[in-house]
Amino acid sequence: MTKTRIMIALVVLLAGLKSNGQEALFGGQEIVSPEINKDKSVTFRLLAPAADSVFITGDFLPTTKMKTPMGEMDAPGKKLLSKNGEGLWTYTTEPLASELYNYSFIVDGMTVRDPNNPFVIRDVSSLTNIFIIGGGKADNYKVNDVPHGTVAKRWYDSPGLGMDRRITIYTPPGYEDSKEEYPVLYLLHGAGGDEEAWMDLGRTSQIIDNLIAEGKAQPMIIAMPNGNVTQDAAPGMGSDGFYKPVFMAPKTMDGTYEANFMDIIKFVENNYRVKANKENRAIAGLSMGGFHSFHISRYYPNTFDYVGLFSAAIMPREDATGEVYNNINETLEQQYKNGLELYYIAIGKTDFLYKANQDLKKQLDEIGMPYEYVETDGGHIWRNWRIYLTDFAPKLFK
Repeated sequence: MTKTRIMIALVVLLAGLKSNGQEALFGGQEIVSPEINKDKSVTFRLLAPAADSVFITGDFLPTTKMKTPMGEMDAPGKKLLSKNGEGLWTYTTEPLASELYNYSFIVDGMTVRDPNNPFVIRDVSSLTNIFIIGGGKADNYKVNDVPHGTVAKRWYDSPGLGMDRRITIYTPPGYEDSKEEYPVLYLLHGAGGDEEAWMDLGRTSQIIDNLIAEGKAQPMIIAMPNGNVTQDAAPGMGSDGFYKPVFMAPKTMDGTYEANFMDIIKFVENNYRVKANKENRAIAGLSMGGFHSFHISRYYPNTFDYVGLFSAAIMPREDATGEVYNNINETLEQQYKNGLELYYIAIGKTDFLYKANQDLKKQLDEIGMPYEYVETDGGHIWRNWRIYLTDFAPKLFK
């Protein structure tokens, strides 16, 4: 074929692709979704000519209640899109507050991602699209023009668990070029999460980069380990290969993780320039990670000066029979006597763990242990946990 014929063929091919719009090779470049409008409303579009119904579900919609293995929880509602004569379905929200939002489409009963939005996050085994409305608190979650830290995925030996395990480590801007020593925050994920969760869903590096740049938080190292003791790494990242993530891995809350947490601290303190003392260690976590933080910090009562419990799963468990769970009041009292700079409890008003956290407050009141309490709207959601991290981090290592 001559060069002229090749050029003609390419022109015809490209013209055909353009006329067909959302075809395979150029996958929907003619459609903008989501489109953030000037008034901060958002328009979603999906080309689905053969569909009988298309709904959108997302955390910007009014919530409904759903039953889960952890109890009744808030779930996002859904709205029906309108369809034009060309099979394009459209929905526009009311103006939205500044936030990071997630959403999916439901096409004839099947949940699908937005083919025009390549940005997704994984929460347990669910994938959802995301977008950010700036101009407020969500500016903390954006990549802004500030100095950036480094995020590394490392492997460490855990003698207590009998395996090498993967951990995410954030080092602050300038770490590589300095000889300075830094404090450390150990940041723990919830049930169904792993060492990817706080980075991908929690926007940890963006939050800390921005807080440090604004002079609101001290430069710090953040260690984000995997709290599922039967995993060496997140699904697809470890020796077990590709498999569907589960909500609760075996032995996750039976005391094994807490009892062997010093393996993580030893790795961090042997491999990074840190201030290796109680005054420069913090531990915090969400939900199951709050459960772990509560028990780790009192089981090793002279290890952390800062403790953060975000929607913590403070509740009795049938498998909580390990030594870690003995003498809770006594170890809490010892933790208090050893001295603490901050004991931080945060919970949403509609969180299914709300009562458990009120009970924890009463328990601390009985032993005279001071704490800072934060109550927000909403339930057991990442929107709250990002807020708590943004509030907690500036209080550390002052």
